[in-house]
Parts: sequence; C-alpha cells; structure tokens
Amino acid sequence: MAEETGAPAPRRRWSLWLSLGLVAALVLCVAPVGVGVVVFRGLDSPAWPASPSAKAEPARSPVAGDAERVTAAWLRDRIRAALVAQGTALLGGDQAGFLAIADPASPAQATLTAQFASLRAMKVTRWVPSADSIPSSVGPRKWRTLIEVEHCFVEPDCKPMTITYGTVWTDTAAGLKLVGVEPSMSTYDGPRPWEVDQLVVAHGKRVTVATTKALRGQLKTVLAEAEKAAVVADRYAVGGPPPAHYEVFYAGTDQWKRWFGGNRPAWTAGYALPVGGRQVDVVINAAAPQRNNLDDLLRHEMTHASQMPQNGFPTSAWWLVEGLAELAASGGAAPRAYDGIEEVRKVVKERGWAGPLEDLKIADGAADWEVAGAYGIGYLAVRQLAERFGEPAVLAFMQALTHDRLSIDEASREVFGEPWSVLNDQCVAAVRAAAA
Repeated sequence: MAEETGAPAPRRRWSLWLSLGLVAALVLCVAPVGVGVVVFRGLDSPAWPASPSAKAEPARSPVAGDAERVTAAWLRDRIRAALVAQGTALLGGDQAGFLAIADPASPAQATLTAQFASLRAMKVTRWVPSADSIPSSVGPRKWRTLIEVEHCFVEPDCKPMTITYGTVWTDTAAGLKLVGVEPSMSTYDGPRPWEVDQLVVAHGKRVTVATTKALRGQLKTVLAEAEKAAVVADRYAVGGPPPAHYEVFYAGTDQWKRWFGGNRPAWTAGYALPVGGRQVDVVINAAAPQRNNLDDLLRHEMTHASQMPQNGFPTSAWWLVEGLAELAASGGAAPRAYDGIEEVRKVVKERGWAGPLEDLKIADGAADWEVAGAYGIGYLAVRQLAERFGEPAVLAFMQALTHDRLSIDEASREVFGEPWSVLNDQCVAAVRAAAA
C-alpha cells in the first residue's frame, strides 16, 4: 500500500490497472493559415509550371490567390524530404546526419541530441516519419506542422507504434531548418520517455529496461528481476502469444509525473498501457517505498502487458484483470498467507462488502487499505475460479470477456458451462469465508 513521502514503508505497494479506451482514429487538424510568398535563402524557389506554349521560361512567383497553396505544399515537401533523410541517418547510426535537420542555435539541437542517444540505446529498428498536415504560419518566416512517426524497437519486423508531435521550422541562411520539437501530447499517451529524457538502457533476453542517468545504478537489478518476471508473465498471456519483448521504464520522481502524461493516483506504484502496434509498456515508480517487493510489482505489471488488448480492458472486468495479475505476482499463495488478507478482512467487515464482483472499483483518493483490500478480493475470486476450473479455463474466460468482448454471462456459459450469477455468488462466498 502506498504511503506519503517519509511514511513507513509497508510490506507491499499496490499497482495501478488502467482501463484505457484508446480512440480508434484521433486526428489533429491544423487549420490552414496564410503563409505568404517568401524567398528562401539557401534553397531553390518552388517551381511554378509554365504555360504549355512557353519556352524555357525562368521560374516565376505564383499569381495571387494561389500563393498560399503553392508555398504551403512546397514547404510540406521540403519538410518531408528532410525528415526522410533524418530517419535514414537515425537507423544508420549517423548522429551528424540526424542533427543536420536542426538549426544549431535552436533548442531543437539539444532535444534531438538526447533523442538520438535514447533511440539508439532503445535499439530503434524502424523510423518512418510523415508530414501530411499543411504547415501553418506561427510568425515571420516560421511555420508549425505535425509529424507522425511509425517506429519499432528491438524487433525488425514489429507492428509499428505511432507517435504524433509538433515541429516548428524557420528559414535560415542554410535553408529551411527545424527550431522547435514539441513533446507528444497526453492525448497520445505522451510524452514518451525517449522524447523528453536521455535514457540509459539495458537489454536482456526478453526485456528492455530504460531509466535515467540518475538511476543507472539500479538498472542491473531491475533488468534481472524483469527477466524473471517475463517468464511468469509469458505463462499468463491472453489474446495471442506472449509479447516478443517487454519494455519497462523505471521512472524517477520527475519522470513519474511526466512520462506518458503522468497524473496517476497517489497510491500507484506502477502501471501498464498500450502504446500502439502490439506493444504494452510498463512503468515502475522508483520512489515506491517497497523496492524489496520489486519482483512482485514487475510480475504484476508485466502480466498486464501480456494480457492487455490494444483498446484496453472493460471496467467491469477490473476484478478479473487485477486478480490474475495478483495470482501471477503472489505465485498462488493460500488465502491466509496472502499479503493483503488483513485489508480484505477490513473491506469485508467494516465496509460490509458482499459483491457483486463487477462493481468492485477503486476511487483515486482511496485509502491504502481500501486499495489493498480491493486487489485482494480480485485475487481471492480468481483463485476460487482457478481451483475449481483450472488456470487455463480462467485465461480462456478472460480472453472471451476482454478480447472477444462477450458479456460476462456469455463468457461464463461458454467457458465454464454455468451462468455467471451462480459463479459470482460462489466467488463472493469464498472471499467472505477467507476473510472470516
């Protein structure tokens, strides 16, 4: 359970499950703004088609009314060409080529320097940028446009993740140059760690762990525990084979507040979230007081990563999702040996909890014992189902409920051969008996 800074550390700290409903198609639109006709230093002027009867006339400026369209399209093409060259340099390990896109005197230079180091350390294998938005004027000889990048780490042929962020460009003596890079927005689960911090990265057989320079001393330990956790999480995979590799980000205090949008409940020690493709990233709060239980926390969150659909879990399945993650984390401990059993007793006796399981939820401002008790109820309910039907059947139930999106009664009848109302009552009875 979480404590405020300086409070005594409890035996365990409870991790966050996020019900993330991803927007299927979210498009940011930049309203076209008049960009005007300009002469770019160091670059060829935009070509203007000559009349069919003309003979080798020199390029001339567009006529009034077409200037904005032609200039904006030309700008977009130049930006696209610069981004393609930058991506080629990144994949080839050419830092100078990656930075050539930026004005050396601008903040973009430092941002790209850190990003290059982080992306190479993360073993970037794919980087395909696109700039389809029409650049908009944001000042004299300055334009802003959105960039979308398909990217992969470690796997050469992964289903790509995408990220969208803003860029600002200006006309310099050396030509069109990047002067500003905006971190991706929380709408897109941003900023991603590699956008805003230079990362130190360690790669194992199944796991990539990334953190900041300040926490590099803990990297070896986190990777070793994550590699062991991956073996467990693989066994609980739902919706297909286990992930080809797991990504774990180990966040310091400032990073915890910023990475992937921050803004987590105070009791949170870790979370998992889908970031596109088939990738589900895990974030661990390095400031959590129970670092001696890092192994439990990693097993819990990496089990989420092996089970989570890209459109998130339905909220009504919270008890099942967290119960299975706790089953993986605890190794199937007997009810009386389970770390959260006292908190379960408190929820059952003081709150009078009597189900149903679908209504089990945690408020953001919940007390630590309420959080631990809710997780424990999910665990005990899942353990009851696993004892009666076996773990494979429980995983099939989760598949039907969270990936196939059957109703809970349909999933129960299909997998267990019984109506959910009956099984819910049996699970609630088992939880209350364990808390007696």
